Amino acid sequence: MTSETRVASSDDLEAGFLREMGDDRWAATETAYALAVLHRDLGNWNRSREWVKQCLHLLDGFPSDTEEQVATKRLTAGGVPLPTYLHDGVVRGRFGDPA
Repeated sequence: MTSETRVASSDDLEAGFLREMGDDRWAATETAYALAVLHRDLGNWNRSREWVKQCLHLLDGFPSDTEEQVATKRLTAGGVPLPTYLHDGVVRGRFGDPA
C-alpha cells in the first residue's frame, strides 16, 4: 500500500507563510523553501527564484553553527518534502545562485 500526500496549492502555502511570519520565522523559512521547490517543479522559474531569495534572506537571521540549529522541524511543508538540514549551502546547492 502506498501513501500519497496531497501537495498544497501555492496560494495555500503562501497563506501559511504569512501566518508563520508572525508566529514562527523558522517555520516560515521552511515554507519559503517549499514554495521555491513547488514553483520550480511547476516550471515557474521566476517565482521559484523569488522564494529562494526569501528563504535565503530568512536563513541569514538564524545561527548555523551546529546541525541542531539548521535541522528542519518538519518532514514536509504543505506536502513538499523538506531537507533534513536547511541552511544557505543546501539552498544554493539545490537551486544555484538566485541572482
